[in-house]
Amino acid sequence: MIHKTSVVDPKSKVSKNAEVGPFCNIGPNVILDDNVKLISNVHIEGNTKIGKGTKIFPFASIGTQPQDLKFKGERNSLEIGENNTIREYVTINPGTVGGGSKTIIGNNCLLMISSHVAHDCKIGNNVVIANNVPLGGHVTIEDSVVIGGNSAVQQFTRIGRLAMIGGMTGVLKDVIPFGLSIGNRNYLQGLNLIGLRRQKYENQKILGLGKAYKEIFSSKNLFENLNKINGEHKDNELVNEVINFIEKDKKRPICSPQS
Repeated sequence: MIHKTSVVDPKSKVSKNAEVGPFCNIGPNVILDDNVKLISNVHIEGNTKIGKGTKIFPFASIGTQPQDLKFKGERNSLEIGENNTIREYVTINPGTVGGGSKTIIGNNCLLMISSHVAHDCKIGNNVVIANNVPLGGHVTIEDSVVIGGNSAVQQFTRIGRLAMIGGMTGVLKDVIPFGLSIGNRNYLQGLNLIGLRRQKYENQKILGLGKAYKEIFSSKNLFENLNKINGEHKDNELVNEVINFIEKDKKRPICSPQS
């Protein structure tokens, strides 16, 4: 259903089961899948695909030109998955040549009011981004991350799976999976134990992760600390995930505890 006050380009692909409310503007290369719902006053343009069941609230701006001075109109795209909730005044930009030309958002995410997803970001599934949170370009956020309100994530930063970022945190360093990060300039406060328990991981696995956490951050030389572990936690997939995250190529340093 398309409201009579909306402007929908005839070249766009809008599912018969999608709902486009009043005063929306849909560009020619936009794809809206089944049961997508635009409440009202939503602007979508560019090579943008929005997956089934995603709901977008008023005054969101989706698929507009990247905020990158290097962008010269090259072909790019934005892909948003299924069953996401995108609240008022959210802005999401497509990719650039420097980041693979594609911005990707997974499934079952909640983007709260006035959050911003910049060019070339990769966001996983079940991610919650609270009010007024901007993500810089090329940010990677893995599954089940929660970012508190009024935080800001610097470009090229990675946030690992099931990590939690406290409100009003400036994220300048990569946050390990399962990490709890806070601060004006982010540091690790510990592990997201509540999140791990909600995911129903065995207590023994969580305890092992806690022990490994202390060993990994026992000094400032993380790679030396990893070598000292020497396979002690090889059967704990949580620890292995943290180690693999630290050892990956990266643009930012790894966020560590204050002391």
